[in-house]
Amino acid sequence: MMDFYNKETISENIHTKWAGKTVHFAKETDSTNLWIKRLAEKGAPHGTLALAEYQSAGRGRLGRSWEAPEKTSVMMSLLLRPEFEPQHASMLTLVMGLSVAQAVEKLGLSTSIKWPNDVVVSRKKICGILTEMSIREEKIDHVAIGVGINVNIPEFPAEMADKATSLYLEAGHEFERNVVPGLVMEAFEQNYDKFIQTCDLTHLRRDYEKLLANQNQPVRVLNLQEPYEGIARGITETGELLVEREDGTVSRVSAGEVSVRGLYSYV
Repeated sequence: MMDFYNKETISENIHTKWAGKTVHFAKETDSTNLWIKRLAEKGAPHGTLALAEYQSAGRGRLGRSWEAPEKTSVMMSLLLRPEFEPQHASMLTLVMGLSVAQAVEKLGLSTSIKWPNDVVVSRKKICGILTEMSIREEKIDHVAIGVGINVNIPEFPAEMADKATSLYLEAGHEFERNVVPGLVMEAFEQNYDKFIQTCDLTHLRRDYEKLLANQNQPVRVLNLQEPYEGIARGITETGELLVEREDGTVSRVSAGEVSVRGLYSYV
């Protein structure tokens, strides 16, 4: 399949009011998050989208490096200039996770979210999200949300094969990558507009829980002090995972502090 993936073909498929209205595209950059930050410092507007075919210094959570073969993935970062207070920004990672999951569903694949923001198909991860914030005088100057989606990756190294997958591997055919950013931007714009009404997930919680892979499933909460097991019962308005313990008490788990695994597998 011919894969025409460039600024023009991507822009043609974005039908939004502001999310992704301005598109920057490069064959290669260090990382789209670093690039979008440089654009932000030069005054780029809210909703600017930067995409690259290859990242020489792509990063995942906790500073891990992240690399994908050329012509297989969608690697992009969205610039936001929110008016709300900095403490609300971490929830945007869940808003983007929900948006990517909804976009993948539109491509015809059954999708879910492993809390807080791993988008999974067949219980394997297809997307990584990294949100970074810049503050000036105690206000948000800008937020960069980086998204990497495994689209047409034909195989993964043995050590990742049980945890990662791609749209191609799940559907059995290649996808036109240029339509994927538009679907994500469309979903994100709608979700973000709901988010800013309350600066939390009140209006998105039901949609999120519908896709939550951990919903009513046994999970293991891995914290340094005292790991424990329980049943995931959804999320709070601020995105914490509700975990019901054996004695019936419900704990609120914050994404920054611990990781949560399925009791029997990654999800």
